[in-house]
Amino acid sequence: KSGVNEALIYRYFGDKRGLLHQVLKEHLDEFVQRISVDFKDDTGSLNKLRKMIRSSIEFYDQDRVFSKMLLIEVRNYPGYFESETYMTIKQYTNMVLAAIKEGMSSGEIRKDLSPAFLRQMVLGAIEHMVLPALIHNSKIDVDEYQKEISRVIFEGIQNTN
Repeated sequence: KSGVNEALIYRYFGDKRGLLHQVLKEHLDEFVQRISVDFKDDTGSLNKLRKMIRSSIEFYDQDRVFSKMLLIEVRNYPGYFESETYMTIKQYTNMVLAAIKEGMSSGEIRKDLSPAFLRQMVLGAIEHMVLPALIHNSKIDVDEYQKEISRVIFEGIQNTN
């Protein structure tokens, strides 16, 4: 539709999937930049993680077409793990991991947990909360989702009464 010669796409991006990854990467770069700034302004790892959870949910909610492409289509393709999109996602997940390790060092987070496992739980919780709303085009209550994910993960699920 843009009138660009298909050969031009192959010259600069290798193929149409390469073009897709470039568009996704540029979109994700903005998000990672925003998270980086937010992390610098916050003190305490739990505050950083709360803000990251909220920002992630908000990001998925604000651009649903992009979110569906990323969560449903792109990540299921084997070449994803060699793409620039994945490298940008790794920057984001490494920031989450750094906040968790910071919390363990400061005593905010228990030291007997695996930082990598906890990171996967946080990221998985975000994705599993937003995915049904993305698929069914229903409302995402960003604040409520953030509060519930944070409460369950940070406070744990064990009843201490």
